[in-house]
Amino acid sequence: MSDIGDWFRSIPAITRYWFAATVAVPLVGKLGLISPAYFFLWPEAFLYRFQIWRPITATFYFPVGPGTGFLYLVNLYFLYQYSTRLETGAFDGRPADYLFMLLFNWICIVITGLAMDMQLLMIPLIMSVLYVWAQLNRDMIVSFWFGTRFKACYLPWVILGFNYIIGGSVINELIGNLVGHLYFFLMFRYPMDLGGRNFLSTPQFLYRWLPSRRGGVSGFGVPPASVRRAADQNGGGGRHNWGQGFRLGDQ
Repeated sequence: MSDIGDWFRSIPAITRYWFAATVAVPLVGKLGLISPAYFFLWPEAFLYRFQIWRPITATFYFPVGPGTGFLYLVNLYFLYQYSTRLETGAFDGRPADYLFMLLFNWICIVITGLAMDMQLLMIPLIMSVLYVWAQLNRDMIVSFWFGTRFKACYLPWVILGFNYIIGGSVINELIGNLVGHLYFFLMFRYPMDLGGRNFLSTPQFLYRWLPSRRGGVSGFGVPPASVRRAADQNGGGGRHNWGQGFRLGDQ
């Protein structure tokens, strides 16, 4: 038990709370402590009965059973792996920026869920985070099942196909990928690579609540001076190196 506790405490803070909630809420429903009917995102109940907790519970709940248990465990693994890698990689020392990414993706997914009558939001949020990781490490070669190897930028679409095979649907994965692309485009690609306006900025109250653990934020939306100098020396163009990659399944 101490080994499990040490492992759990080693997970970065935001990922740890997200992971714990994604385990606890389905367990509560499975044990019947609270009826799972209260966990789904039902537009009528949320909009007209003012059951405002439903977008939150729908983000953490998944109906675990004989036909869905494997899909749940696979996505729980993706949550742990890729949220941890983002929080300790590209967002290392910047918990406010990482929380803002999760909040932005979550709000977009909730709006989409209400419009499309999506009752469960766990998989879309996980896939949106995985998509951002894949884009920040897009040229890294990753290994998937059965020894297949490909660039990380294709990973979200490979997983979409994989989840379709084991779960029978692609809507959740597709919405997650599209939301992740929206965040990545607005936060990184449009302002940094295309020189456009910075539409997304982490609110100051998040910095006050979760202060950065190292000096300064190196320009979400504005390339650091060293990057600009390097680009000028190379005649402009080229792709920024957004972050270090990982092999799928590496610890």
